[in-house]
Amino acid sequence: MSGDDDAIRQLVDESAIAVRSKNVDALMSAFAPDVLSFDVVNPLQYSGSEAARERAEQWLGSFEGPIGYEVRDLRIDACHDVAFCHSLNHVSATKKDGEKLEMWWRATLCFRKLDGQWKVTHQHNSVPFDPETGKASMDLKP
Repeated sequence: MSGDDDAIRQLVDESAIAVRSKNVDALMSAFAPDVLSFDVVNPLQYSGSEAARERAEQWLGSFEGPIGYEVRDLRIDACHDVAFCHSLNHVSATKKDGEKLEMWWRATLCFRKLDGQWKVTHQHNSVPFDPETGKASMDLKP
């Protein structure tokens, strides 16, 4: 594993810790100012770190108590000043309305090395859907 791979793995690990602790500032420290996000919820995209921050605040703020968060099967490919990684991510938590959330999704992150530090410039989260019903397949597990 290269030093760049290690640095990106550390960034992903720190982001997971930030999610578990609901630390929006720590989570956002990984993002470039012009990050573009494709998330599992509307709208089609979030553009810029302020939009990503608002989404993170909304998501993390929707949970009561601790958040269980796991990044599984992380694969990293880095070359010079561009890198990407993909993983299967899992969250288990209780929403403020008492509903339990337990879901897996696919995640892809793209990075650029900016001023010597890796920053997320694009993130894409998705869940598969059932083409017969048009509904997201939220109960899949690896």
